[in-house]
Amino acid sequence: MELSTNDLRVFLDEKAQQYNHPKFINSDPIQIPKRFHNKADIEIAAFLSAIIAWGNRKSIITSASKLMTIMGEQPYDYIINSSESDWKAIDKFVHRTFNIIDLRYCLKSLQNIYINHGGLHEIFLPKLDEEFMDSAICRFRNLFFECDHPKRTSKHIANPAKGSAAKRIHMFLRWMVRKDINGVDFGLWTDIPKSKLSCPLDVHTGNIARKLGLLK
Repeated sequence: MELSTNDLRVFLDEKAQQYNHPKFINSDPIQIPKRFHNKADIEIAAFLSAIIAWGNRKSIITSASKLMTIMGEQPYDYIINSSESDWKAIDKFVHRTFNIIDLRYCLKSLQNIYINHGGLHEIFLPKLDEEFMDSAICRFRNLFFECDHPKRTSKHIANPAKGSAAKRIHMFLRWMVRKDINGVDFGLWTDIPKSKLSCPLDVHTGNIARKLGLLK
C-alpha cells in the first residue's frame, strides 16, 4: 500500500475517528472501569480488567464483571477493608490460566499497594529521566510481588526487564494517562506525560505498520 504523506495522514485520522469512539465501549473491556466514578475504583477495576485481557473480548468482559461482583461493585472499599478470610471465601474464579490462586494474591497485593504505597498511580510514576514507562512497570512489578506470593502468579504480570512487551499493562496505562476529546480513555493520571506511553506491536499491527510505511 503506497500512500503519500498527506493521504496517509487522512487515512490514519479517519481510522482514529472510527475506532477511538464511545460506540465501541460497550464491546470492550474498558466498559468495566467505566461503571465507576471514584478514581481509586476506576484504577482497580481497570487494572484487574487489563491483566486478564487475553482471549476474546466477550469472555474478558464476562470474567471482569465477575470480579466486580466478587468485590460487591465497590473495588476500592473491598481492597481496603477485606481480609484474608474474605479472599479464602472466594471459592470459584477462573479466566483461562488466571485462577482463584492468582486472584487471591492480586487482591492481597493491591491491598498492600493502596495501604502502604499510596496506590497504583503513585507507584507507576516514572522518573524524570525515563523516556518511556518500561522502568516504571518494572518497579511496579517488584512492589506487586513484595508480599509472599505463589510462583505461578508471577507469569500474569509482565516483566519488560525480561523482554516482555507488557501489552496489557501498557493498555492499562493508556486508559489511565491518555485524555482524548472522544472520552474513551480516562486521562486520570495527568502528571504522567502522554509522550511516555507506548503501543506494543503484535504480528498483525507490525505487518500493517510496515505495509503503510510507518515502520521498516
